[in-house]
Amino acid sequence: MTQQPNLLIIHTDQQSTWTLGCYGGKVVETPHIDSLANNGLLFSNFFTNSAVCTPSRGCFMTGRYPTSNGAYSNNIPLNRDEITFAEVLRQNNYRTSYVGKWHLDGDPRPGWVHPERGMGFEDNHYMFNRGHWKKIKDFPMNSKDQPQVYPYSMIGDEESYATDWLTQKTLNFLDEKDQRPFCHMLSLPDPHGPVQVRPPYDTMFQPKDIPLPETFFSSNLPDWAMKSQGEVFGHHVPNREDKFKKWMALYYGEVKLIDDSVGRIVEKLKTEGIYENTIIVFTTDHGEYGGEHGLKDKNNLYETAYRIPMIIHWPQGLQAGLQINEVMSTVDFQPTILSLMNINLCGREEGRDASPLLNNKNLEWDDFAHLHHNTHTRAGIFTKEYELALVEHGDSVLFDRINDPHQITNLYLEPEYQSVVSNLKNRVLTHQQELGTPALDWLSKK
Repeated sequence: MTQQPNLLIIHTDQQSTWTLGCYGGKVVETPHIDSLANNGLLFSNFFTNSAVCTPSRGCFMTGRYPTSNGAYSNNIPLNRDEITFAEVLRQNNYRTSYVGKWHLDGDPRPGWVHPERGMGFEDNHYMFNRGHWKKIKDFPMNSKDQPQVYPYSMIGDEESYATDWLTQKTLNFLDEKDQRPFCHMLSLPDPHGPVQVRPPYDTMFQPKDIPLPETFFSSNLPDWAMKSQGEVFGHHVPNREDKFKKWMALYYGEVKLIDDSVGRIVEKLKTEGIYENTIIVFTTDHGEYGGEHGLKDKNNLYETAYRIPMIIHWPQGLQAGLQINEVMSTVDFQPTILSLMNINLCGREEGRDASPLLNNKNLEWDDFAHLHHNTHTRAGIFTKEYELALVEHGDSVLFDRINDPHQITNLYLEPEYQSVVSNLKNRVLTHQQELGTPALDWLSKK
């Protein structure tokens, strides 16, 4: 090929694999996202390194672990000397653009990001730092005024609802004529809570039709899970099933709107004649428990918050319909996508280049994804067979990913699994030592 591919990333917030048909989801029909998977690559074992917005995004953007890039917890900015994949592409004559939630610039909220803080994204006119508004008012492109965000209780229409508003900014970007290849990232703040969505998506799913997760009524949970059950789905909450179903019906409505927006973007790429040579990436920062084990949100230790959708679609450059089963994580994205695009790496990446796997080539690959917690009081590792999660003060866990996919039975203290625990514990400790993380203070004594 003589023409460099475009890169278009669609990145959502708190979207679990079970929301998508291509990952086995049964409630929402997601034909547009499923089509990207069916005609591209679906990653079945892709994990975020940290199930919180800021550290997950930092790993994704830099290919480096949270304590290395500085953004180890929410509302802590990336180190200013970090080199994102956008910066690498900008230096290789790509025009770079970002619209939507960033959450890597510290505390400002919404924090419409100044151009000099775009971290490689030259056009960041519609990049805001954090927040999950349901209505955003536009402003003239040349105006010094910032967009108007409204209280969360106010729901926009098909022009001002956040998903629609940001999708339109992406469509406008694709209208621009430029001979250079582009890197554009659309970061949608949905389906993260508060779960509200505009009509008609707010009534597309009826609470009575929402199934309960298999582990909704699970008992005898690890202490951290019991402590984390809130006032919505927890075992002690009256009418918890009804509350769950009403909440989930709106969450699914948000997902449906996202899928329809993906369809609009794909159609635009085809209309502009750039579909074949545009790499489309669909992913998220972390999952949502959605009632699993009576939990809501993320950042506990069950797999659902860590194993996330990753789809890469490139008609001109990748085999259609290939499933990637190797275990990899967000730090592997930057070295992999840049290598796939035949762009030299910056050299600071801590993740691994999996691009040969994307081309269905043989590659020696160690199946692991390291778990980092924003409090430094938990640490762990995922392999194809197991998840080990160590807790400083509380119940550590070992789950069999093959035979116990719903993670019901904790094997951590079982005598016949002590060799597995020891091996994985050593891998976690070695990794944390290599990075010099704060978790070493207690891990070395565990």
